Amino acid sequence: MTTDRRVLVHSDKDSLAGAVAARFITKIIDILDENDVAHVVLSGGSVNTAVLAAIRDSPAQNNVDWSRIHFWWGDERFVEAGSADRNDLQARDALLNHIPVDESKIHVFASSDEIADIDEAAAAYAAELADAAYEGSPYPRFDIMFLGVGPDGHIASLFPGLSGIAERKATVVAVRNSPKPPPLRLSLTLPVIQSADRIWLVLAGADKASALGLALAGASEEEVPVAGAEGRKRTVFFVDREAAAEVPESLIAPSY
Repeated sequence: MTTDRRVLVHSDKDSLAGAVAARFITKIIDILDENDVAHVVLSGGSVNTAVLAAIRDSPAQNNVDWSRIHFWWGDERFVEAGSADRNDLQARDALLNHIPVDESKIHVFASSDEIADIDEAAAAYAAELADAAYEGSPYPRFDIMFLGVGPDGHIASLFPGLSGIAERKATVVAVRNSPKPPPLRLSLTLPVIQSADRIWLVLAGADKASALGLALAGASEEEVPVAGAEGRKRTVFFVDREAAAEVPESLIAPSY
């Protein structure tokens, strides 16, 4: 696992979303030049949804062979399929409904009206991960994993102080007492997150500054889960100036 973490700072949320979108398009084209398929993990939240919309609106997205990309999610709210709380619904509205993606390659978590028991829903997603496993791993080789970060430092639905962040055996965990509504959620576990080749954390706003600063200062992942977000090849924090307020200058890379 690499210890290389880069922080790229942008002036505001709009420029941040546009820069991440452009970088994604360039990188995914490179990945597809080297591999038959790519696996991308999406995240919910307003900033990551803005990134997906910026990808949709970029003329360069027409150069991507979307039919060769599998889309997964880092977490999902365990609510009914049509709920506006669903991360997959937000992603469809922002991007997936606007590109020629193969529906069989869109891997969504079960909704509460599809599978009523949350543990069964977690097991179902774990089985889907296993079906796409890479060289004996219990999950695919994830080329790019998008993550958001909460003010408390949570990533996916792994919250500080809850048991999910400490789970090391399961690939998917059921969350019953999320401190952020809705309380029922499904989430990839930290070992799965850390298996990704590239982790791209996208965050904006002054309320994220403390969590980012603590993570980069070496806080424990149990107290600040984002501290455990490290990709196998690269970990990049894409942030706006407000979120970067507590990041040491030595860790900030020139943005481009």
